[in-house]
Amino acid sequence: MTTINQKNTTSAMNDDTKPLFTKDYNVYINHTDAGGIVYHANHLVFFENCRRDWFTELGLNGYFLQTDSGEVQHFVVSQADLQYKRAILLDEVISVRIDKVELKPASIIFYQSIYRNLPNHSTTETDDSQLLSSTKIVIACVQNLVKPEPMSNDEIGSDKPDTSATTPPMRPIRVPKKLRVTIEQAISEQVHGQQ
Repeated sequence: MTTINQKNTTSAMNDDTKPLFTKDYNVYINHTDAGGIVYHANHLVFFENCRRDWFTELGLNGYFLQTDSGEVQHFVVSQADLQYKRAILLDEVISVRIDKVELKPASIIFYQSIYRNLPNHSTTETDDSQLLSSTKIVIACVQNLVKPEPMSNDEIGSDKPDTSATTPPMRPIRVPKKLRVTIEQAISEQVHGQQ
């Protein structure tokens, strides 16, 4: 397992390491409820956008990778543990971060946070009074089953139970080597930059 920091922490928010990736986002009306507060599910949207932007910066094509044989591999969220600390308000600028990443054989664990971006603060400073939310998100690597079995004429209109809902459209796979190497390199560069 590869992690950004070598010390044990109970939470990504409790360590003093520089975030692996930070990006500022504007809060628009479509992110908020009628009271001008970001709807709770949109915290997940900001976390997702941050992960996608980090992958793009690393030269990866978002979450979709294609093997040499044409099979499509991608990621699905298998777990999300969010802690809401303070409201995010309309027209704020927020700093969304990837604080820590753990690579598992078939998944990637992201520890992320959102901070209020104050005009006189660096985007990498950690001020817990400005922590808005934090999360641990596990994304699992899967491969699409691109060739569904065609139905026979005997099955069409029959009382035979529909198994398509129980047949998984994808199967779990190992994190692709290119992606693993790219993330390990980004983590290594971040760790060496702090020493």
